[in-house]
Amino acid sequence: MKVLSVSSEVFPLIKTGGLADVSGALPIALKAFGVETKTLLPGYPAVMKVIRDPVVRLEFPDLLGERATVLEVEHEGLDLLVLDAPAYYDRPGGPYLDPLGKDYPDNWRRFAALSLAASEIAAGLLPGWRPDLVHTHDWQAALTSVYMRYYPTPELPSVLTIHNIAFQGQFGSEIFPGLRLPDHAFAVDGIEYYGTVGFLKGGLQTSHAVTTVSPTYADEILTPQFGMGLEGVIATRIDELHGIVNGIDTDVWNPATDPVVHTHYGPTTLKNREENRRSIAEFFHLDNDDAPIFCVISRLTWQKGMDIVANVADQIVAMGGKLVVLGSGEAALEGALLASASRHPGRIGVSIGYNEPMSHLMQAGCDAIIIPSRFEPCGLTQLYGLRYGCVPIVARTGGLNDTVIDANHAALAAKVATGIQFSPVTETGMLQAIRRAMHFYADRKLWTQLQKQGMKSDVSWEKSAERYAALYSSLVSKGM
Repeated sequence: MKVLSVSSEVFPLIKTGGLADVSGALPIALKAFGVETKTLLPGYPAVMKVIRDPVVRLEFPDLLGERATVLEVEHEGLDLLVLDAPAYYDRPGGPYLDPLGKDYPDNWRRFAALSLAASEIAAGLLPGWRPDLVHTHDWQAALTSVYMRYYPTPELPSVLTIHNIAFQGQFGSEIFPGLRLPDHAFAVDGIEYYGTVGFLKGGLQTSHAVTTVSPTYADEILTPQFGMGLEGVIATRIDELHGIVNGIDTDVWNPATDPVVHTHYGPTTLKNREENRRSIAEFFHLDNDDAPIFCVISRLTWQKGMDIVANVADQIVAMGGKLVVLGSGEAALEGALLASASRHPGRIGVSIGYNEPMSHLMQAGCDAIIIPSRFEPCGLTQLYGLRYGCVPIVARTGGLNDTVIDANHAALAAKVATGIQFSPVTETGMLQAIRRAMHFYADRKLWTQLQKQGMKSDVSWEKSAERYAALYSSLVSKGM
């Protein structure tokens, strides 16, 4: 089976979050199930800098007003189609934000162009290759199925994955003419959304199946609390809605072979984590003692519950713990966390920014990772924690709920617990979870049991890739 995947970011070329990890790992995992994937992504400067010897496969003289070229290249096991459109993507800043952290005003056109190019490839424009199915990711690629519906081309089955419904790609109605869609596409059963243009909404209306990145999140987005205004649209697609939990690349994330880990280890050699723990203490200028090190690796935003972390930082220290934070985000939260570090030298360390190697080392050296998200479609950080014996302390929501088994009395007795869940997501809820963690940590045998059980968890892509392959096959066999 041939699949065209369309994504605005793909690890290891360009990443701002979990979307990149999924769109980079899933195609490789699907190979075991006979699925051949080509992934279309924008030619950002970071992408163009690392690809080698690309082959020109397509040229668009007028892709929504700009010239563009599709380059084909293989990179670290991925078959890539890179949309080289300098007018859209060759600019400073990130994939979505300018150097000042503001949305590019033409984001609608930049990602509509990506979707239009994808629809043309789906229709067979790429010489010698035509997909059997198209898989799009989030609002940036969601117009692909819209163009597939409204353009007079053979329609293929399509799957839309929602990684985070909070980001919907909603724009004023004045952009509609620039999309070059027929007038009747601006309708309730198309891309019209309360008088505006909704990219994600359009994808929900036109794709043949919708997936989310965990079973719990699939249920949550049917509610007003988590549906972000689209719960009604999703309810109409409930028979085509599937919750498939994400996996991780267990070759990249492997404490026994990870090149940035100072001392490798496994479930039977957990004592080797001590050297990594000392490295964390050195990097964050922590006191070198036996107090548990709690870590946070996250975007510093309200959604991720980072305001709660900042508010309870003093209490974590008072309870006898240490805290290290790696991430960047809202300036007020960065400032609050830095202030807590200045109040507690040797007990709290904060590093502002993105540091992939350090995120690996923190999982390999810290004792527990705190993930207090107010909503979390899937989350990958807790999966890394399980893999590395860094016990997850998570909010009971979305994929966090699906992947971490709470250390309640029954789970501990059955020796199946892998972490600690808490609810509600408040300061009190988090502090109660940390108190539980401190109690478990004091019992070294119990703590080791939690670590080992977590490391036994199957966090690979194998089972999830099998579910995606089965979904693809069912859609293709129906001739949709």
